[in-house]
Amino acid sequence: MKKALIIGLTCVMAFSMVGCSKKKETEAPKAETEQAEKTTSGDVYNVMYLVNGNLGDKSFFDSAMAGLEQLQEDGRINLSYVEMGGTDADQPKWLSTLYEVADSEEYDVIVCGTYQMPDYLKEVATQYPDQKFVIFDDDTYAGENENVANIVFKQNDLGYIVGTFAGCMTEDTSVEKINEDKVLGFVGGYDSPVINDFMVGYISGAQAVDPEIKVDVRYTSDYVDTAKAKEYGMSMVNDSKCDIIWGVAGNAGNGAAEAILETNGGWFIGVDSDQELTLSEDLAAITLTSGLKNVGNSLIWFFDQLDAGEELYGQKVSLGIVEGGVGIVTDKNFDKYASDDTKAAVQAAIDAVSSGEITVPSAFDEGGNEAAQALRDEVRP
Repeated sequence: MKKALIIGLTCVMAFSMVGCSKKKETEAPKAETEQAEKTTSGDVYNVMYLVNGNLGDKSFFDSAMAGLEQLQEDGRINLSYVEMGGTDADQPKWLSTLYEVADSEEYDVIVCGTYQMPDYLKEVATQYPDQKFVIFDDDTYAGENENVANIVFKQNDLGYIVGTFAGCMTEDTSVEKINEDKVLGFVGGYDSPVINDFMVGYISGAQAVDPEIKVDVRYTSDYVDTAKAKEYGMSMVNDSKCDIIWGVAGNAGNGAAEAILETNGGWFIGVDSDQELTLSEDLAAITLTSGLKNVGNSLIWFFDQLDAGEELYGQKVSLGIVEGGVGIVTDKNFDKYASDDTKAAVQAAIDAVSSGEITVPSAFDEGGNEAAQALRDEVRP
């Protein structure tokens, strides 16, 4: 399978290793291991990755695993992992496994992720204050436990890059299915700061290309209702003349892709992972690119900081382009359909955000969510 080329700058790895205390050896829960012999020599970190699902998702879980495997290949960690399953029936195992792993005292760092885990992690981290944890893509209880580091991503920076790309593409009528109207679509999950952070970046990037570009924004108010997103997508294509829609509503957002396919009315942009690799063949064919949260890069960055002597436990860390936390897929359909000028504009936007030349507004700024909502209303078609 062709690997996506990710645009994004990653930090240079710091290789000065920080010794970690030898842990008492007790019987650990059954886990898959990446090497036969586990050591607690103090030269590397012993890391347990708890997957509240299964590997092979071509999304967050695989991305995190890729970053951890790279750290192990570089001799910086010893890696163990447990695939806990992702069904409702599996969820009781998530809490019990967290307890078992923390109680084993075998691991310097326990890594888990996403919005389903914070309640379980909060309970266990409170009971085991000497155990260190990292949770990615969630900040529910950020700062409440001194032994937990929360890694989140700068959705506004990501939105700006995607918006720049979409703004260029909607004006390139030499591309099939791109119409004369300068209108983009955005299907979000909830009218909330996290989704509006994507949105305000998206609108800002598009309008930096052309202030006349309009954006039709709608919310599904959940992350699973593909039918509602499909209904919105139909209206965006037929009524608002959108030719590109960004789905930022989890699985629900894929309903917008279905609408585009049925109407043959334009193109879709994915989110979080490379959706050209996860959607059906027909839907992948109309997906121009995806905005990415690079979980693997973020974990490498976390251990870079740890090795450099900066412990981030008890903090929320927001990672953007500079840290390699977000990026955009630039192979496959992006490479096929984007002109040289569009590719140059996307790279220029990345460079400008990375250097600080451009500061992208955020829904998390003071008054930022209200400002994002006002901007949304101003640009409606």
